[in-house]
Amino acid sequence: MTVAERPAWVDDELYPFESRFVDIDGHHLHYVDEGAGPTLLFLHGNPTWSFDYSEVIQSLRNEFRCIAVDYPGFGLSVPASGYRYLPVEHAEVMGQFVDTLGLSGVTLVAHDWGGPIGLTTVQQRRHVFDRLVLTNTWAWPVGAPVVQLMSHVMGSPLGRLLIRQVNLFVNVMIPIGHRLTKPTNEQMAHYQKALDSPARREASAVFPREITASRAFLAEVAAGLTDLTTLPTLIIWGDADFAFGNNELRRWQQTFPEHQTVIVNGAGHYVPSDAPDQFAAAIRNWRRPA
Repeated sequence: MTVAERPAWVDDELYPFESRFVDIDGHHLHYVDEGAGPTLLFLHGNPTWSFDYSEVIQSLRNEFRCIAVDYPGFGLSVPASGYRYLPVEHAEVMGQFVDTLGLSGVTLVAHDWGGPIGLTTVQQRRHVFDRLVLTNTWAWPVGAPVVQLMSHVMGSPLGRLLIRQVNLFVNVMIPIGHRLTKPTNEQMAHYQKALDSPARREASAVFPREITASRAFLAEVAAGLTDLTTLPTLIIWGDADFAFGNNELRRWQQTFPEHQTVIVNGAGHYVPSDAPDQFAAAIRNWRRPA
């Protein structure tokens, strides 16, 4: 399952992990599996990859088993021919990934699209998961006019063209989504080189449209949340996010009665990489035995 194939541009200091690969349903999936202890499964959003959690994993791997996987078409993962990069497809692949690794007693750590994708996996494999960590994410059809407008603009033919041709989502969204810790040139290169061609950016280009186009999928995820309400849940929330705000935060808090909320003051959308020390500390303190 472990294959020595890692691009030379991956910096061993910024991403000091062994790269692992597994073939699932025609996809060549990349993931990291670091440390030992209670299992944390990290799922990323758009246009990021497991690199987004690098500093968090470095901080937690002495106490937890940290697994972070790249969706097909993101990071170092290679999609199967004909893959459409739809959220429902990513959820199917993540379910198979969990099965292949034989995971149990898992805490899902989900950011952005990792929310609906990961929670679908939890709903379909309830016996595998025992806790949730949710950070600046959602899992229901979007009603906010601003988000719907962004979906239509960025998901339009012109928006998708700009994402594919000039890597718009990486070059614009990553910088504005960090408010406390601006990415260095070296860190930006890890997002840019992971999506280094128009073909590699197709996955990132599909997601904005699916915020509204995948309404049926999101409605199904929302309906299934009622089966998860007993799960202990940690909500780590950056309060300076351009995408998700107090309305989403309150909905999560109302959905999961057994929640603990940690507000990361001033953090933007990409909380794991914008405030990695606070993010890791929140998980560590929450999981620490009384």
